[in-house]
Amino acid sequence: MNAAAPGILAVSFVTLATLAIGVFGLRISRTTSDFFVASRTVRPGLNASAIGGEYLSAASFLGVAGLVLARGVDSLWYPVGWTAGYLLLLVFVAAPLRRSGAYTLPDFAQLRVESMPARRVASVLVVLIGVLYLVPQLQGAGLTMHTLTGGPTWVGALTVAGVVIVIVGSGGMRSITLVQAFQYWLKLVALLLPLAFLLVHWRRGAAAARLDVTAWVEPLTGPHAVYLTYSLILATFLGTMGLPHVVVRFYTNRNGRHARRTTVAVLGLLSVFYVLPPLYGVLGRVYAFDLVRSGRADSVVLELPSRVVGGAGGELLTALVGAGAFAAFLSTSSGLVVSIGGVVSQDLLARRYDGVRAFRVASTAGALVTLALTLASSGLAVAHAVELAFAVAASTFCPLLLLGIWWRGLTARGAVAGLAAGGTLSTAAVLATMLGAQPAGWAGAVLAQPALCTVPISFTAMVAGSLLSRNRLPVHLSRTMVRLHTPEQIVLDRGSYHPEQGRR
Repeated sequence: MNAAAPGILAVSFVTLATLAIGVFGLRISRTTSDFFVASRTVRPGLNASAIGGEYLSAASFLGVAGLVLARGVDSLWYPVGWTAGYLLLLVFVAAPLRRSGAYTLPDFAQLRVESMPARRVASVLVVLIGVLYLVPQLQGAGLTMHTLTGGPTWVGALTVAGVVIVIVGSGGMRSITLVQAFQYWLKLVALLLPLAFLLVHWRRGAAAARLDVTAWVEPLTGPHAVYLTYSLILATFLGTMGLPHVVVRFYTNRNGRHARRTTVAVLGLLSVFYVLPPLYGVLGRVYAFDLVRSGRADSVVLELPSRVVGGAGGELLTALVGAGAFAAFLSTSSGLVVSIGGVVSQDLLARRYDGVRAFRVASTAGALVTLALTLASSGLAVAHAVELAFAVAASTFCPLLLLGIWWRGLTARGAVAGLAAGGTLSTAAVLATMLGAQPAGWAGAVLAQPALCTVPISFTAMVAGSLLSRNRLPVHLSRTMVRLHTPEQIVLDRGSYHPEQGRR
């Protein structure tokens, strides 16, 4: 059998299954609400599986193991932070955000502070974060395709972009909900089953597979380690609630209670999944440490089965892992394209096309532009590239959501000031890092992990701007706060805001 054949078959299976499920969504997607938020009818169990499928991206499937292999125990903060972020989302954001009735984060900004400038700034940031997060998904697809088949990396990126355009354009949120739920369980099995074989082989050869890992398991080593670690924690803990493709899923629940139940289920699903990638990183330290020296640590999950098990069994397990990796890229990319398409269609194309057609044009354009950027970029480590998107999200939408939901004093000027300050500084750090800037000392540490500086600046700017314009509170503030904090079953005047019709 051709060594590349199992990998090609695995990727083909995932692609065809994704297309089949996505096209099925076309049969049940008719309205703009179907495309944006699945008409708010998704049950908590299905939504939790879909969120797990969407959230567990290339960084989770490949990047965590690569970072644990290369950097050791400090990298465990990635899965811890990405999971803990949902706990904060559960406590502070999930139910009020669902009650807002918004389709997107710019909708929420407009509802809360009643300002078109705030909406425009939020729209720009949604697209920016979406692109920053989408690029490493396409990079990971290229890496996976190259590892499985030996083909050029652009083939994997092009395949993912093409499939995503079809399924998102076919049925919008309804389609990708079904796709992402299926892909979560595929990803879990794709890591769990090969890991069982790897652990059996490791156990049998444990005496010959020992390695001195004293320095590798020592936390907080290296220059500025404390700052870098706490900045990473802040970005991952607070960035989750600011990711547009994550929060949009809570708009699909029936009500705030279902949104909370969904979040609890997501915490369980993520906790199970995130046990697995670090174990691949540890085994990679034993069997594939050469990947660090060659700069290919991100491929450790894909390379371990053939190295440890070998033979036809190793090829089949590699194909299974490859199928899971490709599912990760497809599910996360779908959610990102929906969030980009939703914002661009509402704010740029709504006057030219009807709601569904505008969404399809916007989502297709977003996917193609990001594909072009991916092919033109050299790329970072997958997990670090995603982490930078978390830093921007934590520095922008996290303050907007927390203050907008829990502080009556937030004004339009304060919201714009915080979004602009946090967005500008964090984006500047991200662009400098992506362009290869590596200054020495503290400047290099701040550029690599900007959140510990940019998040407090954003909160401060938002609060200060609001206090300076305290006489310009939104006209419908009291009604909006009632809308956000009162359970849906209580009959009250919540206003008539609808994202397709504007404010009252």
